[in-house]
Amino acid sequence: MTSEVLKHTGAHADAHAHDHAHHDTGGNTIFGFWVYLMTDLVLFASLFATFAVLRDSTAGGPTGKELFDLKFVLVETFILLFSSITYGFAMIGLHNGKKGAVMGWLAITWLLGAGFIAMELYEFHHLILEGAGPNRSGFLSSFFALVATHGLHVASGLLWMAVLMFQIAKKGLTSTNTTRLQCLSLFWHFLDVVWIGVFTVVYLMGAM
Repeated sequence: MTSEVLKHTGAHADAHAHDHAHHDTGGNTIFGFWVYLMTDLVLFASLFATFAVLRDSTAGGPTGKELFDLKFVLVETFILLFSSITYGFAMIGLHNGKKGAVMGWLAITWLLGAGFIAMELYEFHHLILEGAGPNRSGFLSSFFALVATHGLHVASGLLWMAVLMFQIAKKGLTSTNTTRLQCLSLFWHFLDVVWIGVFTVVYLMGAM
């Protein structure tokens, strides 16, 4: 009887240790992702600083006031910000353990993010057709570098989201997928914050 109790107690302790280790692994993953975001913040800070230095270096070419359509960019901004809200609903579904809600809100978030990228590509194409490509001036080089870098991050987030949706559909809301959803949440909200900076510094101030 005693040996059975000891065996049960040992098994319970092993299971608890395994769960604790798994929890620590998830926590370490999220902490490591925070460190990555800090390095990404340095990258964007450098691009913002470069743009601030070169914003008046138009080389006789068009300025932001002549090029930017604030109404178009405002719609683009609302799409991205709304995608952050829908991702928040996906996290609420995760908290409640509802796989269908998570998948549905992620799909909506993905569509909104894809719409944002489509609008950004349209803007780039339009500017290049007008002769305002990245090789036209220092101002436009810094503009394309900053905005396109953010766009590449959004595109990477969309790819990550699509892969994660496939994993959730196949394996469900496992602890690994939960950690990945939390990391992607940090990444997606971070991109929203960066875009608010882009909208304010590049477009809003540039159009004045």
